[in-house]
Amino acid sequence: MTISAPVPPTGQRALLCALVVVCGVAMAQEPTSAQPTTGQAAVIKTVEAPFIVVPIWTSEQTPLDFMEAVGQHTKARWRQLYRQQPPTPSPDRSKTAFILGGLVGDSFLCLQAGDAQTFRNNNQEMLTYCRVLGVADGISPRLMAQAKMAEMDQWTELRQEVLDGQKEMDRILREQHDEDLAILVDLGVWMRILEIVSAIVVENPDTDTRALCIGSPALLEDLRTKFAKMAEATRKEEVVAALGELLDFLDRHWSQVDKEIPSSEVVAKTNERIKALMKKLTLK
Repeated sequence: MTISAPVPPTGQRALLCALVVVCGVAMAQEPTSAQPTTGQAAVIKTVEAPFIVVPIWTSEQTPLDFMEAVGQHTKARWRQLYRQQPPTPSPDRSKTAFILGGLVGDSFLCLQAGDAQTFRNNNQEMLTYCRVLGVADGISPRLMAQAKMAEMDQWTELRQEVLDGQKEMDRILREQHDEDLAILVDLGVWMRILEIVSAIVVENPDTDTRALCIGSPALLEDLRTKFAKMAEATRKEEVVAALGELLDFLDRHWSQVDKEIPSSEVVAKTNERIKALMKKLTLK
C-alpha cells in the first residue's frame, strides 16, 4: 500500500510521502528438474519482502505540509483539537517566543478547519505576543491581511500567506539579532503540530498510521539540531530545558520508526508527554 500526499497548491514539489508498508509475497516455481515429468509436483517457495518505511516528512516540507499529509490519511476532526486561550505574555522572552510558535501552529489548525472566526481570534493573540518580542510593526499588516482573507474564505491563497508570514517573523527576529527566539518560535510551531498530529493518531490507532505521529527520525534530528544551535545559556533556561528533555524522549522512542512500526503504547505516551509540556509552557 502506498500513500502519497498531494503537491501543495503553490506548485512547490514537496515530496510528501507517508508510511509505506511493503509486505508483498513473491511466488516463484522451482521445478525439481529442468523438465518436470508427468506427475512430478513443482516446489512453491514463498519470499516475504522486508518492512520498509518511506518517511512522511522531508526537509523541504513545512509544518503545514506535514499536517495536511496526516489529514489526508486519518480521520482528522480539526475543530476538536482547539485549545484554550494562552495567558498574558510573560516577561520571559524565551517562553513568549515558544508560545508564539504554538499560536502559529494554531493558525495552521484553523486553516485546516476552514474556521474564519477562530483564525481571526488567533491572529489577535499572535499580535499580542509579537508586540512583546518587538516584531509587531513588521508583522501586523500581514496578520490583518490574513484575517481579511479568512473572512472572505480565500483559503487557498491564505495557505501560502500564512507560510510567508511565518518566514517574515523569522526574518525580523534574526535581523534584531534574536536568533535564539527565532529558533524557539520555530520549535513552538513544530511542538504544537506534533501535539495535534499525535492526538489524531491516538484516535486512529490503525497500525498503518502510527508512524505518522512523529513523521521520521529525520524530523527529530532536524528539531534537535535547531535546539543545539541556541546559546548554552538559553538552553539552560527552565522553559527551554524542558523542551530539550522532550526532544530527547522523542529521539529515544522514535529513532527506529523507519525500521519498525511504533507500538500503540509509544504513540499514546508520546501524545501524553507533548500535551503535558505544551500545557506547562503555553497555557500557564
